[in-house]
Amino acid sequence: MTQPTVTFNLPSSSTNNLPTSLSKLTYLTLCIFTIGSMLTACQKPNEKEGSEANTTQTQSETVGKQEQTQTDTPAEAKFQTTATGRTAQIEQLAGISKADLIKFDPQEMKQGGHAGINIDSTESYSKPSSNISPSRKGHFFIGNAFFKQPWVVAPASTDSRDGLGPLFNVAACQSCHIKDGRGHPPVDANDTADSMLIRLALPPTTDKQKQQLANSEIEKVPHPVYGGQLQDRGIPGVHAEAHIDTKWTDVPVKFKDGHVETLRRPTFTFSQVGYGAFGDEVMVSPRIALPMIGLGLLEHIKAEDIKMQADPDDKDGNGISGKANQVISSLDGSVQLGRFGWKAGQPFLVTQNQGAFNGDMGLTSHLNPNSSCTPSQTACLKAPSGADDQQDGKEPVEVSDDIVKFVEFYTRNLAVPNRRHADDPQVLAGKKRFYDMGCINCHTPRYQLPTTAEGHLEQDGQIIYPYTDMLLHDMGDDLADRTLAGKLPDKDVQVEFLATSYEWRTQPLWGIGLARIVDKEAGYLHDGRARTPLEAVLWHGGEAEDAKNKVLELDKQGRAELEAFLGSL
Repeated sequence: MTQPTVTFNLPSSSTNNLPTSLSKLTYLTLCIFTIGSMLTACQKPNEKEGSEANTTQTQSETVGKQEQTQTDTPAEAKFQTTATGRTAQIEQLAGISKADLIKFDPQEMKQGGHAGINIDSTESYSKPSSNISPSRKGHFFIGNAFFKQPWVVAPASTDSRDGLGPLFNVAACQSCHIKDGRGHPPVDANDTADSMLIRLALPPTTDKQKQQLANSEIEKVPHPVYGGQLQDRGIPGVHAEAHIDTKWTDVPVKFKDGHVETLRRPTFTFSQVGYGAFGDEVMVSPRIALPMIGLGLLEHIKAEDIKMQADPDDKDGNGISGKANQVISSLDGSVQLGRFGWKAGQPFLVTQNQGAFNGDMGLTSHLNPNSSCTPSQTACLKAPSGADDQQDGKEPVEVSDDIVKFVEFYTRNLAVPNRRHADDPQVLAGKKRFYDMGCINCHTPRYQLPTTAEGHLEQDGQIIYPYTDMLLHDMGDDLADRTLAGKLPDKDVQVEFLATSYEWRTQPLWGIGLARIVDKEAGYLHDGRARTPLEAVLWHGGEAEDAKNKVLELDKQGRAELEAFLGSL
């Protein structure tokens, strides 16, 4: 399926006969556009940012870079690999040999291609694609405003942003994606889960449910009262579903040379339960917010390039059995390749965004027109709606199509920071270790993006280095979702389309070295248990067990080299 092109038709400020709700949104949009443009023009350069971050590109410069990229890509695509198996796939996707990938290449400094940006600050995840034209940059800033601004309870005078809840997790996208970056788990039972949520699922109990999951006809078997996601906040008069309590246990891990890293294992339980017992069999899946950078580039990777890497039966015998998730698209109900989320449960940015508006903030949109209230939650069902009449006779919703388009454009164009110190000898030594230990069997280094007719100018034809295969992998018992009673489910129980409790999408590594510069509390892995990339590696199991064991053989120098490489991404 082709992702629909987003077309912006900004209303004229002189239009006086529009519907009331649209006029208010138009006025707000134009105000944000004007203020954003002024701030951009007057912004004082950050001393740590490079010229791409501080200089507004002209249209000709943008086109020139795109033409250069589109000219280079076909030439590299002619590369013919002589390798076999997984190495052959990596080389085919990269367009160069594995030996050349290991070497320093100036091109890899721009791990987000020409859309990337030179920056090393707390704003490292919040800048627009550097190849974005001035005529399109305004759309980015409008989307940014809606991403940052909190929604309010309906009814309210700000009717373009009312309708929060009735049950919800946060009031703004930015509350989870702190500075467009990673979330973190609560520190203890008294802390709130501002940037982490809990997904819920029940094991299938009927043949029909099992068949529906096997065919990707349903996402999961939801809890009959609490649905598929715990919402730990409610508007006045609506009781939250529960409070998330967190407890930590230290887990020491010893390297071959005697060095000990102390990891931490979380245990999540619920208190202040609002609508009756959950039942011990419900499976809980804690998930911190993912970083927002490079999402448009990941969406632009050809589906066949992702699917060709899948080897669910491990036919090549390398111990890696990546699986492509097949999910229902809320655009038209078709089954599509899953790309986004910790278990690759969403196919497109537009479906991911509207799913988050609905599940995380309780907001309706045209792809998700219903609230998340279940029949048992009567106060939730009776709460007022913030839905406004829409253009062309469409049903009233709280998130208008205009807002959806601006937020989609924003999330597509958050730039990937360029690498730092990529040519440093210690970094290159760590890179070689990363490759030699087999980490690239899941973390595919490089892709060549296609040029399409869909209007994705910033992503077309780029060469990128995300270090992900976008597939699901069994990461072992330690990282598997468990039941509320703490038990491991059966290996074949699906909790999100084809994904089981044990399986997680390979996370892109670009920008990982700046995560704690953006937010000093940023966590790693799905539940944020890891405080450093090395801790995250040490939790790897399942298909990554052999690679982790090789890491445990590293001495002090080897560890420093590996950490230097990851820190440069």
